[in-house]
Amino acid sequence: MAIIKWSPMWDMADDFDRIWGGLSQVAGFVPSIDVYEDKENVMVETPLAGLKPENIKISIENDVLTIEGEIEKKSEAEDKNYYRKEVRYGSFHRSVALPTSVKNDLAKATYEDGILKISIPKEEKAKAKTINVEIKNK
Repeated sequence: MAIIKWSPMWDMADDFDRIWGGLSQVAGFVPSIDVYEDKENVMVETPLAGLKPENIKISIENDVLTIEGEIEKKSEAEDKNYYRKEVRYGSFHRSVALPTSVKNDLAKATYEDGILKISIPKEEKAKAKTINVEIKNK
């Protein structure tokens, strides 16, 4: 198999593939995401290497978590002869429905070694209550 030199046209071809492939994310990239839970929290982890924490926006509404951000592209030297160019830059928007109701206001996020970790306490489920029927005599 021959190695083909990278060209900006390849990025345009990738964008067209994403558009016609039915993806809603045309620009930038879509980060992978892990969602799991323990007894008390819903946990979300996503690798966002190269992203500045101040460029991350996290919101939770109706038990849907949304993570938005942007990785700024550094200026490139014109004399680079790419054979492969896969590193993506730009903005992203990722929303995921959480598996259970959560306490939005108690969510915490940390960013360490390129990994964003979000911990969201679960909402307590309403416990069933037994109601006794009072019998009235006429």
